[in-house]
Amino acid sequence: MKELKDTFWKAADKLRGSMDASQYKDVVLGLVFLKYLSDAFHERRGQIRAELEADGHDPDTIEELVNDQHEYRAKGVFWVPEDSRWEYLVRYAKGRPADHAGLGQADIGELVDDAMEHIMGSNPSLKGTLPTIFNQPSVDQRRLGQLVDLFNSTRFRGDGARKARDVLGEVYEYFLGKFAAAEGKRGGEFYTPPGVVRVLVEVLEPYKGRVYDPACGSGGMFVQAEKFLERHGANPQDIHVYGQELNERTWRMAKMNLAVHGLTGNLGSKWEDTFVRDIHPDTKMDYVMANPPFNIKDWARSTDDARWKYGVPPANNANYAWIQHILSKLAPGGSAGVVMANGSMSTNSGGEGDIRAQIIEADLVSCMVALPTQLFRSTGIPVCVWFFAKDKGARAGEVLFIDARNMPGVMVDRAERALTDEEIAKVADIYHAWLGTPSATEKDLTYEDTLGFCRTATLAEIKDSGYALTPGRYVGAADVEDDGEPLNDKIARLTKELYEAFDESNRLEAAVREQLGSIDV
Repeated sequence: MKELKDTFWKAADKLRGSMDASQYKDVVLGLVFLKYLSDAFHERRGQIRAELEADGHDPDTIEELVNDQHEYRAKGVFWVPEDSRWEYLVRYAKGRPADHAGLGQADIGELVDDAMEHIMGSNPSLKGTLPTIFNQPSVDQRRLGQLVDLFNSTRFRGDGARKARDVLGEVYEYFLGKFAAAEGKRGGEFYTPPGVVRVLVEVLEPYKGRVYDPACGSGGMFVQAEKFLERHGANPQDIHVYGQELNERTWRMAKMNLAVHGLTGNLGSKWEDTFVRDIHPDTKMDYVMANPPFNIKDWARSTDDARWKYGVPPANNANYAWIQHILSKLAPGGSAGVVMANGSMSTNSGGEGDIRAQIIEADLVSCMVALPTQLFRSTGIPVCVWFFAKDKGARAGEVLFIDARNMPGVMVDRAERALTDEEIAKVADIYHAWLGTPSATEKDLTYEDTLGFCRTATLAEIKDSGYALTPGRYVGAADVEDDGEPLNDKIARLTKELYEAFDESNRLEAAVREQLGSIDV
């Protein structure tokens, strides 16, 4: 699969040309989405035909019903007009002949733009969502045609349409990660590393109910929730997705990402600032998973907002605005996981310390996790995860602290670290053992404090620590394994090795100076 994704990325990357990164991203992801729509349409078309033939319907009735748009929409499949279907685009990927149906010569970009317009015209829920930028001068039409050809390869189709759609979903996610890496800091606006998202998902276990992300980016939280359900043999249709996103292009990506993964989500009719207008004002959520932008200084602040139950957030930082908005959305029994900058755990600036104290005293914080560095390519700021629960059961009045900063993970490259499956499972298992969830019972997990890694603290202890929530303050330092060498001997040995290193350094410096002196300038 990795080889396939790499092949598509290399082919897509040839389109870059004179396009800026954001336009290039829209072109490539839009094309992947169009392929998904066509595959899903043909899968449903085949199902309808097979069902009617099995029931003995006559050919005229079959043709009438396979062209009935309601037969598709009833199954959550978008209607794709004939000249928007992939086989039509492939047929004319090198340009439409001038005499085709009395129409003039057309580049593939014009055909793709038309296909997007026709699909949006036939499906009101996609109105204003799809990109129509394929016929611009910056898009290399020859390479675009080659990419359309490549996406049509038999390898890409897999074993049946459903398999092809799964592959398309993986390609879409892979491309999102590549674009985030390519855009650096700006890539963090729409992309949260999957390993970080999985920490939230595996801890919260969103098996059913309303799942919400108030800063949903490209929809990665929802996709990982769906994958969690599939891994556990649960039905993805048991969750109902709600989201909101401020950036127009990112909102479009999220809509397409959900569709590619077969998820029906309510992301609103347009992009919207969560602080200006909550587009799901009367909906309480069972799960909230979010990675809101850190430390926003310029945000739409209103001092009389009903969401600021625990105190008005400062004008120069929105971190506690995000936290309080999320708490305001939780249903009774609801839980949340929020990625935040480490500074949020201990800051006292602008009244943030008082807000944190109020939230802790309300017994809403269930767990704090400090994560390793370099998980985010887009920022060097160390991050943590706040977990909230409206009902902690037997753990009322307590908070679990997990210091995972020393988890090595694996280095994707010199700049980015990824958590391993085992590390993610370790964090989740400790939480479930601590809380006594059904998962812990099923796995026969029991909780105990581990020096240097995890510890339970009471609200009284946290109050005595000035309401700071930094895990390192509570878990202590791990015991250092005794290697059996007496301390005085170790100091003498290390001192000797250091002096030997100094001597070798001096020898090498002298040799280099001698060589430089022999060079004629």
